[in-house]
Amino acid sequence: MLGRTANDLFWMTRYIERAENMARLLDVGYRIVLLPRADNPDQEGWRSTLLSAGCDDGYRAKYDDYDTAHVLHYLLFEPENPSSIYACLTAARRNARIQRTAITREMWENVNRTWQEFFDFDSSRITLNELPQVVDWIKERSASFRGALLGTILRTDGFQFCQIGTFLERADNTARILDVKYYVLLPQAELVGSGIDSVQWASILRSVSAHRSYGWVYRGGFRPWNIADFLILSRKMPRSLWSCYQEIMTALDALVVPDSGPPACHQLAREIVQDLANAEMTEIFQTGLHEFLIDFISRNNRLGHEIAAAYHFNL
Repeated sequence: MLGRTANDLFWMTRYIERAENMARLLDVGYRIVLLPRADNPDQEGWRSTLLSAGCDDGYRAKYDDYDTAHVLHYLLFEPENPSSIYACLTAARRNARIQRTAITREMWENVNRTWQEFFDFDSSRITLNELPQVVDWIKERSASFRGALLGTILRTDGFQFCQIGTFLERADNTARILDVKYYVLLPQAELVGSGIDSVQWASILRSVSAHRSYGWVYRGGFRPWNIADFLILSRKMPRSLWSCYQEIMTALDALVVPDSGPPACHQLAREIVQDLANAEMTEIFQTGLHEFLIDFISRNNRLGHEIAAAYHFNL
């Protein structure tokens, strides 16, 4: 497969996943903002969302405060924000159009329809009350694309690059959503264990579609230890870091040419898989959950760069 084709398929699926993940982060921020608080919930809720999304610097260069309307526009519609849903859907469609002969008709029609329907939302009229509708629509369109991908494309190298792009992005997002709690609780340590704390943890689980499944696995309410374990190390949770890296490793192994050694990126992926397999929540909390997540995000990004170099994405 040509490096350019691999690059476009990798980024097509990664941008679709990123659009969904941005919607999930917005859902977390939305639920946190709605919590009754004596201080300014908008400032803290939206700040945590922007920080976790890696968009705070760009946002602060454009706006002076965390006004809800400004945050929604920046994360939903801002063309200059490369992680905005507008930018992600535009980039995904561009890559899909270039590779129309490498993807199925159902995949192309899904991406194109999603991009077209997104413009039916009036960017000047989206308020906090309308946000859940937008978030649900984006998640539904992403799920529809995922269904088209899994149900129609051949299991060739192209499929493997689609899988790698999807699950690298999903792992990044799970880590970032979990890290939202670090930013929210850092200035209010006295809230730990309170009713507000429980509601925030419930919001984190809902944002990754894990609220009900968490209750099936654990009993006794929302405990930070269990929630972190569920989203990081669980073998059953499909959006956990461990599950994402099982998918990444499976796809990378499928790309290995017989009688040829795997590229260096495979070794880094195996190291991350091994570290997750050997990790224990006691050690993670002792060293710091935030520090663990930041290190994971860094290594996950590094793996993306190494895969791009190994498979000549820039050619």
